[in-house]
Amino acid sequence: MLTITNALLPNNTLSYLTFRIACLDTLERIVLARQFGPEAAEGFGYLSEVPFLRAVPPQVQLDLLSETWQKHLHRERFDGDLVDESVLFAVCETAARIAEQEPQQLKAWGTSGPRRISLTSQGAFPANLRQVHLTLPNEGDFLLISQFEDLPPFEALSLKAQFGLEPSKCEAMFDVLGRWHVSPGFAGRLTGLLTDREIAQAVAVVRSTDSIELPSHPEA
Repeated sequence: MLTITNALLPNNTLSYLTFRIACLDTLERIVLARQFGPEAAEGFGYLSEVPFLRAVPPQVQLDLLSETWQKHLHRERFDGDLVDESVLFAVCETAARIAEQEPQQLKAWGTSGPRRISLTSQGAFPANLRQVHLTLPNEGDFLLISQFEDLPPFEALSLKAQFGLEPSKCEAMFDVLGRWHVSPGFAGRLTGLLTDREIAQAVAVVRSTDSIELPSHPEA
């Protein structure tokens, strides 16, 4: 169970869809980037929704998604950190965007997964997908961090204090920026989100990506 500011993230169809759609979209973009080069990498990966994490390699983005998803499914309670909040925000925004711009793709991905669901009416889907994170009581601190990057340390510390942003809470976000490789157990963490065939494909894509350098977001 994953909680955000002590509120439980519901384990329902909408939360499942946000993680699934964002995962498959990012996997597809990795493949496109390998085939067509840097031009295909603009806005690369679901975490491009969070300015501070735009430079995170796409395979690590998927690893982070799998870690947050595993916490969500686990019987034990996990208090989400800023990385979990970032992942949740980004998967919801990505899934909502695809629902708005590519409804047929949303339907194809949504109905082909391990959960048997029917997507008959999609008119309210974008708003419903965004509500997965909007209904949880977080303060959006993960969106504020990038505003302090170019400030002198003392000034940045002062402003963080004004916003109530504790430096210790930011450590996990900075740690993510130093990750390049996918951590062990990646395939297992995708259980319940992707089919067995999709998991095998995801592992193959990630393994090949781990051995080459993909272009980061051009604004990173």
